[in-house]
Amino acid sequence: MEREKIKAGELTLRPFEAEDIPWVYEVSLDPAVQRFLEIPNPYRMADAEYFVRKMAIAGWDDDSRAEFVIEDGAGERLGRVGFGLAGLGQGVAQIGYWLDPAARGRGVATAAVLMLCGWGFERLGLELIEWRAEVGNVASRRVAEKAGFRLEATLRQRLRHRGVRVDAWIGSMLPAELPTRPG
Repeated sequence: MEREKIKAGELTLRPFEAEDIPWVYEVSLDPAVQRFLEIPNPYRMADAEYFVRKMAIAGWDDDSRAEFVIEDGAGERLGRVGFGLAGLGQGVAQIGYWLDPAARGRGVATAAVLMLCGWGFERLGLELIEWRAEVGNVASRRVAEKAGFRLEATLRQRLRHRGVRVDAWIGSMLPAELPTRPG
């Protein structure tokens, strides 16, 4: 899959580069990221390098992922938003996102999710985008709901976190449900 940049207003979504590794490492040490994401603990620089090189960058090459860094107009990194594309052949993707602590509370995640969903429906021909989060991750749920995802269910022990099964919220969005077409 060809790497693309997505621009709307002051935000740009751009594919990851090797230069993002130290930033991913720093953000991944944040307690909220540690609490809700299934990432190694303790988190090491090698883990950030694996994510950026083997998942975010290589995912474009094997069509398994479309991962983006969220940047503001000045090029400051604000967060990450991406699709897992295991279901691309069936027109389905799973969305995920996290923000640098300094970017939280400003609507960045919701705007980036809307941008990515619009791109996914239009450029990838997606028919359904799924969102999942561990029960209790209220910030992620708030972003998903503001972006137009419909909460469908609480799935019992559907996710694994630090080797323990946990309940998950699940929601989805269809193309006609995208509330705003990003500019």
